[in-house]
Amino acid sequence: MNNPERGAVEFRSVRKDYGGFTAIPELDLRIEPGELVTLLGPSGCGKTTTLRMLAGLETPTKGSVLIGGQDVTRMPPNRRDVTMVFQSYALFPHMTVAENIAYGLESGGMKPAEAHDAGNAGLDLVGLTGLGDRLPSELSGGQQQRVAVARALVLEPQVLLLDEPLSNLDARLRRRVRTEIRELQQRLGFTAVYVTHDQDEALAVSDRIVVMKDGEIAQSGSPRELYEAPASEFIADFIGEANVIDCEVRDLAEGQARIWVGDEELTLPARGILPGPARLAVRPNAFTVNLGGSGIEGRVVSAAYLGDHIEYEIEGPAGRLFVIDGSSTDAFSPGTSVRLRFHGSGAALIA
Repeated sequence: MNNPERGAVEFRSVRKDYGGFTAIPELDLRIEPGELVTLLGPSGCGKTTTLRMLAGLETPTKGSVLIGGQDVTRMPPNRRDVTMVFQSYALFPHMTVAENIAYGLESGGMKPAEAHDAGNAGLDLVGLTGLGDRLPSELSGGQQQRVAVARALVLEPQVLLLDEPLSNLDARLRRRVRTEIRELQQRLGFTAVYVTHDQDEALAVSDRIVVMKDGEIAQSGSPRELYEAPASEFIADFIGEANVIDCEVRDLAEGQARIWVGDEELTLPARGILPGPARLAVRPNAFTVNLGGSGIEGRVVSAAYLGDHIEYEIEGPAGRLFVIDGSSTDAFSPGTSVRLRFHGSGAALIA
């Protein structure tokens, strides 16, 4: 019978101190089997420390780490049934691609011929069939990263760890490889823990994003939940850009809040916010820019035409707002008085 816990990851009341510095005050987190969870946050937030404790490269000061229901807190890395893909591909330059992939299998006791066959299967898995005889230097950066993923996957780990795996690739290649990693994870259904500081990357690959700040979980949820319903100004600004503006909650009804911003009225989920002054996180593309009528008043400070949209800086009683207008290709000139109207989604009350 299959173990329903296989591939599950748990941190139970985990704390990590370095001398007098506490990197992780207390972490409770469960990752379900087959889930791809991204640890996201700025430098020093604790995401890499968390990954290293899962890999066995760091030992918690207190608490427990479990993989597949087994306590691995004091277990050495080579017995944890996890593999890691690093930002520096860590391929052996003198070995062929096939030899790189087979190396871990042979080190684990598999016969060379079997390891070679498994290595070729790994290449098929990541779309590099027929490239096994090449050296890493003969591959592109994206292909080398796929080799690193294949080398990890052929070991059939319970959990695949990815530590900033795309940071050495250019922007266009990063988009392509992150899509390939996501498609591979969904097709094979392995559990993955992915560390990055890149918000777009996290939104693109994750089942769930865990945003960390000062060693603690600031918010956890699906990419859509975090983007559309950030819990705080920090989350709103870190997951995509957001304008944080003052508003007034007039009244509540059945969990919905009636909100006024200038002479604009909105109805949004109350999220525990009581009537009175409040704050609203508004995505740049949640506005339309108009010359007259109702809305938030402002004056165009700058306008930049970017092909399919125009980016504005608009100053007014609500502060300086960053606005992306995709409804027009004709930009209003700096100094123009405008009105901003809300449309559709993109605004949320925050604590």
